[in-house]
Amino acid sequence: MKPHAEITEVWPRDGRVRLVGRIHGRPADGYWRLLLTRRGRAGHRLDYPAQVKGDRFESELLIADLAAAADTAEVEEWDIHLTDGEAELRAGRRLDDVHGKKKIMVFPEQRIHGLSVRPYYTVKDNLSLKCRTGAAT
Repeated sequence: MKPHAEITEVWPRDGRVRLVGRIHGRPADGYWRLLLTRRGRAGHRLDYPAQVKGDRFESELLIADLAAAADTAEVEEWDIHLTDGEAELRAGRRLDDVHGKKKIMVFPEQRIHGLSVRPYYTVKDNLSLKCRTGAAT
């Protein structure tokens, strides 16, 4: 299996999304950051510090930052990675033998400044964020 950031907990609340997991398939040495990449604009990124102890990581992102980055698109999707500056590890949940999380796991949405934000699992069991403007909700 490819190295990745194995998500064990997703906590969307209080204007934040807190993520907890383990770095799988790569040494966890160094300085790690949580990286959000906007699918429609690959050059548009947000990043946040990640605390790493052993192979365990924890980080959180601010919903207000996504609202500030929003433009006229009704739906925006952001992919989540963990990076040490050299490698970008896709965040997802693959080691639990539960496939098809997109149809199984539903996280609560948060709203701020006319934008709703909801974490979701993709068809490949990666974790992403879906943002909808007020017109698209």
